[in-house]
Amino acid sequence: MFSEATTIGLIKVRDTYPFGLDPVWHGTRSELPFLNSLKMKMSILLGVSQMNLGIIMSYFNARFFKSSVNIWFQFIPQMIFLNSLFGYLSVLIIIKWCTGSQADLYHVMIYMFLSPTDELGENQLFPHQKTVQLVLLFLALVSVPCMLLPKPFILKKQHEARHQGQSYAPLEETDESLHVEANGGSHGHEEFEFSEIFVHQLIHTIEFVLGAVSNTASYLRLWALSLAHSELSSVFYEKVLLLAWGYNNWLILIVGIIVFIFATVGVLLVMETLSAFLHALRLHWVEFQNKFYEGDGYKFAPFSFILTANEDE
Repeated sequence: MFSEATTIGLIKVRDTYPFGLDPVWHGTRSELPFLNSLKMKMSILLGVSQMNLGIIMSYFNARFFKSSVNIWFQFIPQMIFLNSLFGYLSVLIIIKWCTGSQADLYHVMIYMFLSPTDELGENQLFPHQKTVQLVLLFLALVSVPCMLLPKPFILKKQHEARHQGQSYAPLEETDESLHVEANGGSHGHEEFEFSEIFVHQLIHTIEFVLGAVSNTASYLRLWALSLAHSELSSVFYEKVLLLAWGYNNWLILIVGIIVFIFATVGVLLVMETLSAFLHALRLHWVEFQNKFYEGDGYKFAPFSFILTANEDE
């Protein structure tokens, strides 16, 4: 049998279970606020973990294409920015769970930006927290220009270096290079549009910074889905099955069981499963894949014997 556990304030004397939710919360007045807080924090932890995985995937993309610029001025600043804010929030959530602190994390995160030098008071979770927050805030602010400014200038410098290398080609290769340019176009001498590259990088930076906030908030749909599912299942169980069970009438009991079965299959299994699938698809496609998936590639060209014959001729 499970051992009994008593509580003193917010700190348990002995753990009831090594992992999971204590069922003693079920039926209490504070069940819904407690579960809402728990599910909200778990959604943020899962969201930050998956977004970090997406940024790590962008590192492997950059390494595959041998793009050191994307590693130093895209991957690293993005990791610093995301974890300086929402990675820090995830750490605060875990510390609050482990210590049973009554600190208000909303207050901590908001005043980390509005009043970073003020004393934390009751919202302090660990020693030197104010200093840590100042350092993290500085890193987050510095990472934004690191994402924006260096990459366009480095790409321009690389383009100019390639131009200089092509300008002094050996004389014996001149005829061949002219033949290639006449047939395939002078791709090596395309003009570098610095303004276009800079605007593209500016859009990408703004999108990531704003997306770090909106994407984290978007993961709260997991909490909303769980809340809706638990409330619907509770309503069907208590207001249909238990209500019918309370009558000493076989007809009412049979009707209640049939209604409960159809509600379970139609709403909890079919509708809720479809809803969860669509929301999970959205989180994978937008919040996760926008960290690394660019969609570049080759335009689809269907196979044609006529085109193949023309190419052979």
